[in-house]
Amino acid sequence: MNKKNYKFPLRSKILPYLIFAALFVFVLFYVIEGLTQAGAVSDAEGLRIAENSITRSVINCYASEGKYPPSFDYLKEHYGISIDENKYIVHYEIFAENFMPSITVLRVER
Repeated sequence: MNKKNYKFPLRSKILPYLIFAALFVFVLFYVIEGLTQAGAVSDAEGLRIAENSITRSVINCYASEGKYPPSFDYLKEHYGISIDENKYIVHYEIFAENFMPSITVLRVER
């Protein structure tokens, strides 16, 4: 009996390229997904930092002046608050002079 060895030259040449392409797409997908999640975490952290800095300035104003600031513009002018107004909207609502104002920072949708 004569056994013939059949070789598949086309499959053996293409298979490494297909494996490399599949791995490349897999890695590319996870890199893009990671960057997207990092951007979302960064946006949330920026929002938290903005709100905390405004709150700290309000408390600092109350401690030094004995009353809460009358407006957000007052904080910017006298306490050096700097918020990127293209990125965030600050809602500053005063109930009374001796109650801490309600501070809400919202991200501007792009």
